[in-house]
This record gives sequence, C-alpha cells and structure tokens, in this order.
Amino acid sequence: MKMNHIIIFFFALLISSSYTFHVSSSANDFCVANLHKTPDTPSGYPCKSPTVNDFVLSGFGPGSLNKAFNVKLAKASVTELPSLNGLDISAARVDIGPNGSVPMHTHPDATELLIMVQGRVTAGFINLTEVYVKDLKPTDIMVFPKGLLHFVVNSGAGEAIAFATYSSSKPSFQFLDSVLFGNKLPTSIIAKTTLLDVSQIKKLKAKFKGTG
Repeated sequence: MKMNHIIIFFFALLISSSYTFHVSSSANDFCVANLHKTPDTPSGYPCKSPTVNDFVLSGFGPGSLNKAFNVKLAKASVTELPSLNGLDISAARVDIGPNGSVPMHTHPDATELLIMVQGRVTAGFINLTEVYVKDLKPTDIMVFPKGLLHFVVNSGAGEAIAFATYSSSKPSFQFLDSVLFGNKLPTSIIAKTTLLDVSQIKKLKAKFKGTG
C-alpha cells in the first residue's frame, strides 16, 4: 500500500473513532481550546472563538530526535491542535531509526492504537501475568490498552514509521527510564527497590540527567 493511501486510511480512522462524540452535529459540538487561559481542567481548556486554523495541523512530523533511543516523536494533542479540546482523541507520528526504539512507557489516561506505515517493528505490552509481543509490518494495527507498559523496537533494516491515536486529547507519557533515572530519587532507594547494581544506576542517572 502506498504511503498516501495509508495516511488517508489513518485520518479516516481518526474521524470514525470520534464519531460517537459527534452524533448530534452542530456548532456546539466543539470547544476550541484557549491555550492562553489556565489552568487546564479535567474537562479541558476554556473555549475561544474558533478559526479554521484551529482545526488544521500542517507538516505533521517528524519530531525532534531522541538520541538515546534513535527515535523521533511528533504529537498532535490539544496543545498542537486546539480543536481537539474535549474530544478525547489525539495522534502522534513516530519515526524510529535503525536499531532504535520507543522505550518502555505507559499512558495512564489513554488507550493507544498504533498503525504501521513503513518498515518493520516488534511491539508489545505487559500486564500482570502475560506478555503480548508481535512483529508488525505496514498496514498492521496494534492496540495498547490504557495504563499498560508497552514498547516498539525497530526490527528491520531501515527507518520505521508509524502513526498512533489516543483516547485522550492530551495523553500523558510516562517513560520508565525517565521515571526511574531522570529525577533526584537516591540511588540507594532505587537499588533496594529494583535490585539493580548501584554502578548501573549511576550510569543511567548520568544518561537521563538524574541526581542523588
């Protein structure tokens, strides 16, 4: 399947997944976010007078490079696309270089749907008793249930590209490495609670700019 056909399919899926919110279509069905008024509440941002530009995001990715994992992530959440405010849907583009990965992470507030566009990856998620892992190729789709640890590893020869959708207009990303090693939690505590070697913890803290 050609790249443009896959992208058309991707956005058709986005529209269909948010259809239930728009059963009664009218101008009151949306609330474009006023990002300059805070705080962002559980029900979303305050509304503002919309323009057509609030409904369009041009040049979607690739994002900035994370050198540690050789991956680029571009988000299309309410922050980048204010018309998503309150619609419980958002998207991302993921470009994974050779030997790169999206490291183990979770979205506590969103289910993710990963749609492969280019290359080959190995992806999976973990619950309390099982590990679900699958090799994915272009046009394959995989679901990562809300709150579960999951990952994507480039298992092909070239760059891998995928799009993702989320059941939240502003999903949170909690990367396991950053949570453990990118803060000031004392090394001794991490060692006692993870059984990791102290020297390895210090090495990872240096890599993820942690202290302690």
